[in-house]
Amino acid sequence: MTITTLIVDDEPIARHAVVRLLRNDPDIELVGECGDGVSAVEAIRSVSPDLVFLDIQMPAITGLDVVATIGAARMPATVFVTAYEQFAVRAFEANAVDYLVKPFGRDRFAETLRRAKQRLALGRGTDATARIMQVLESLRQRHDYLDRIPVREDEKVVFVDVDDIVWIRANRNTVRLHLADRTCELRETMTALAERLDPRHFVRVHRSAIINVRRVSAIHPWFNGYHVVTMDTGQQLRMSRYQHEAFLRLATTQRAE
Repeated sequence: MTITTLIVDDEPIARHAVVRLLRNDPDIELVGECGDGVSAVEAIRSVSPDLVFLDIQMPAITGLDVVATIGAARMPATVFVTAYEQFAVRAFEANAVDYLVKPFGRDRFAETLRRAKQRLALGRGTDATARIMQVLESLRQRHDYLDRIPVREDEKVVFVDVDDIVWIRANRNTVRLHLADRTCELRETMTALAERLDPRHFVRVHRSAIINVRRVSAIHPWFNGYHVVTMDTGQQLRMSRYQHEAFLRLATTQRAE
């Protein structure tokens, strides 16, 4: 059986170490290397590898963010790689998820690869998805909400401070971040992004719109129980009648802080 494999790590030396250990394995077909979370998400979606070696401690978009963006149920078989996070190691061990601690030796790598192959041969099934979800839940307890969001502009990646976001619009499987002076597109679903934004500052006022509460200048009644939210840029957005009371509670909390 041929196992298509993707390596994700922001450290070139670490990527090369995995490549070297996989090079002579006849079952492995290396389909790519990624040095950041953005390209990892794109590669997983486009290449659909069977197996991913995924570093956790990457800047901006971590390995956990990659899993959250793709969705644990749609992730390939995954070997998490960590340099020093003992909390993560305990979470992996408790849920029987494969992991490697840097620096790892040839024997430890071979054992992890053997287990990964075995699971692939047996089929991932719902139990593997459940284990990854349990690990994510454990690790999310120490994972802060986003401060910055990496987005692609032309041929480079730029970082957008979440405080600069006025509102967010859903567009199928992407979202458009509306800033005061420009818009940026991000390949992520509205639901996935909403889970990583601080709920004290961002609220979904419509199924296709999230607003930054701190950028609201006024709320006006409309008709049939709807309201119109005016942002500090002058942009007006319709608020679902089902969201109005929740928003008012949030706005009251903001003033209290």
